[in-house]
Amino acid sequence: MTQTSNNLATESWAIADLLRGDFRQSQYGRVILPFCLLRRLECVLEASKEAVLAEQQKIASMNLPEEAQEKLLLRATGGLSFFNTSKMDLSRLGESDIKANLESYIQSFSKDAREIFEYFNFAEFIGQLNDANLLYKVVQKVRTIDLSISAVSNHDMGLVFEELIRRFAESSNDTAGEHFTPRDIVRLTTSLVFIEDNEALTTPGIIRTIYDPTAGTGGFLSAGMEYVHELNPNAVIRAYGQELNPESYAICKADMLIKGQEVKNIKLGNTLSNDQLYGERFNYMLSNPPFGVDWKKIEEDIIKEHNEKGYDGRFGAGLPRVSDGSLLFLLHLISKLRDAKDGGGRIGIILNGSPLFTGGAGSGESEIRRYILEADLLEAIVALPTDMFYNTGIATYVWILSNKKPNEKKGLVQLINGSNLYSKMRKSLGSKRNEMSADDIATIIRCFGDFEAIDARELDKPTEQKSNRGRQSANPKTEAAKTFAAKIFKAHEFGYRRITIERPLRQSYQFSDERIATLRFESGALNSIMQWAYAEFATLPGAIWSDAPDCPHYGELGHHEDTIRRYIKIHCADLKEKQIKDLLNRDTWINTKASMLKAQALQAQIGKSQFDDMNEYDDAVAKATKLANISLDAKDKKVIEAAVSWKNPAALPVIKKIHKTKADPIYGLFNVDGKTIEYKADGDLRDFENVALDPSKTVNEINEAYFKKEVQTHVPDAWIDASKKDDKDQQIGIVGYEIPFNRHFYQYQPPRDLAEIDADLDAVSAEIMKLLQEVHS
Repeated sequence: MTQTSNNLATESWAIADLLRGDFRQSQYGRVILPFCLLRRLECVLEASKEAVLAEQQKIASMNLPEEAQEKLLLRATGGLSFFNTSKMDLSRLGESDIKANLESYIQSFSKDAREIFEYFNFAEFIGQLNDANLLYKVVQKVRTIDLSISAVSNHDMGLVFEELIRRFAESSNDTAGEHFTPRDIVRLTTSLVFIEDNEALTTPGIIRTIYDPTAGTGGFLSAGMEYVHELNPNAVIRAYGQELNPESYAICKADMLIKGQEVKNIKLGNTLSNDQLYGERFNYMLSNPPFGVDWKKIEEDIIKEHNEKGYDGRFGAGLPRVSDGSLLFLLHLISKLRDAKDGGGRIGIILNGSPLFTGGAGSGESEIRRYILEADLLEAIVALPTDMFYNTGIATYVWILSNKKPNEKKGLVQLINGSNLYSKMRKSLGSKRNEMSADDIATIIRCFGDFEAIDARELDKPTEQKSNRGRQSANPKTEAAKTFAAKIFKAHEFGYRRITIERPLRQSYQFSDERIATLRFESGALNSIMQWAYAEFATLPGAIWSDAPDCPHYGELGHHEDTIRRYIKIHCADLKEKQIKDLLNRDTWINTKASMLKAQALQAQIGKSQFDDMNEYDDAVAKATKLANISLDAKDKKVIEAAVSWKNPAALPVIKKIHKTKADPIYGLFNVDGKTIEYKADGDLRDFENVALDPSKTVNEINEAYFKKEVQTHVPDAWIDASKKDDKDQQIGIVGYEIPFNRHFYQYQPPRDLAEIDADLDAVSAEIMKLLQEVHS
């Protein structure tokens, strides 16, 4: 921020001294911002004021509609896109009728300028100021501030507005960073987006469009226009944007109005759920969407577009989790790229770390990354320093995308680690403690422009100042040097195929008394409470329950209902009323006892020994059922098997099916005694392996080579589940993409020598002993 803009922001914010007591602190900005805008518009119009008034005199008697009058009056402004037909200004409003005069003055603006104040609800605050006898004082304060273009450039004026919003947000505990992006980050992102368009930067009269779907106060739009005009003053840049916050929208619209832009191209509303520039395509797009903001409120609209339009809409590639909509903005921008045959488009978007890696193979986030990388849209990702934004200190990244990559970049992605390119600010602004200098920005721009890989090189940056409080180590840990590096990867190197690894289910069974006894109780939510009730009411002396098949009292709990309900309320409060009624129902107890008695009958035939071949279980039970002269329904079979069997790594694997095809152990078809056997899979042993993509080989070749080397040598009975296939290419394994940025730039730091650590511990121990001796003496 320049000294001029900082001083002006401080001078403007001084109006708050007048408001203190009559207005809440959170309301200061809602008064100060529109007054500063009004003063800026007034200063800009000053040179053309007389010409507009003269033209107004000429057309007053023509009875023209407002639209026709505006066209004629705009001619008298000398190229501006707004005007004011009032003879008054802030210095001539008077004191006695100031409210009515100010409202009349605002209504005399052209339609677009007038609407700006409507979005601020300015009329309401004018009334409140007047009721508090403050309106005249505020106007007198504002009118002394020089906001003419000769005194304050459009660039500095944007900084003034942003600083005011930041102060306003801080005073109301709002999130300032949602409204604007720090100008050093704006400059870097803008440079990265425009650097490769030589035509726009050199050809006189060239026309380009620029778009920001999260326009805020218009900082990105202004920076884009300024960047091009610095290098090519004759270029024509047309700005488009949409913003959700009414106050930010009003400032953006005013800024575009002063710059002579078509303000109808600046829209108010939610970009994701209501794209008001539908069908438009742009040359350049810049955006800093809010970090980690959920999209639950518009979930229905987004899912509807995804399901109904697919790739004909914006979100065909996939949907991220509802808790973070950052990737939705990226997909929106991609849908706005001008077609490659028409010159294509470029995108610069600032995202947090989540879109790089959140979501496994097949997830919405992974599918979005897959779409971007397989379509070869991603040019580069730049890691920014932390503590760069006003409302957060988290790690952030600039993504650069294009559908007109130069030949040398096709199929490649550059990762640039600029996380150490910063200087400490003399004074923090909110959470912003670091800033990037022109040299820092130039370092990244050169690296990107040259498209080069750079090994980690040490930067000439001061080391972090550590606190000198407390005891200092005699052998402090050496801080890692600040470095800058860049790497280039093939797009497929970020991809992998997740294959599912199964292992056979191994089970034993035993009809022991202990296992059969568990059948007396339900296995679900009622299990523990049934055990308690049985111990409490059926096993005590004098209890009238018995295991005889014809026991007339087994399961009767009606006269204990109050006791049971009190116990449940204390110990099992999550039980639903239906479950409680099931517990009190005698049939529940009779049915579980019946299963237990049948298991006991089977036990008499099978015995109590342990068997480690579950493949014999069905035959053994069928034979025992016949000998015991009992019948088992499907439920009996299920609950008895669950009770008497368990997983045992030492048991034989359970056979699922015998095939007549050739054995293929990699895919779970094993040759056992000349038969091709398929085993049941053990879900608890299921694992997943990520296999790197390699377009030079077939999918099966890659998967099988990986499996033989990394899995089969360690777990010989494992196999690849061939039924788990990717939805898109129908090959075995589900494709996923992630960009593990930090992993690629990780620098190993060896731990301190043990002798040094021991020396520090000895010194601390000696110091403690000395203090203890002083206490005892």
